[in-house]
Amino acid sequence: MFEKVRDIIVANLSCDPESVTMEASLTEDLELDSLDAVDLNAALEEELGVAMPDEVLKDVQTVGDIVRYLEEHA
Repeated sequence: MFEKVRDIIVANLSCDPESVTMEASLTEDLELDSLDAVDLNAALEEELGVAMPDEVLKDVQTVGDIVRYLEEHA
């Protein structure tokens, strides 16, 4: 699951794949802003069939948080 999420993040944020780790902070390490978060969530839903509700999305801090949520709800 991590590899799929990493690929989606890299494609949507145009960031270095090496910087996308389970521990990477979305806002600090990957410079994700609120608009990017909405776009990323839409891309995850399109690619993986699972979207995070707004109340979950606002609490997501790391790439690992996304992966864990998707693993639990896929």
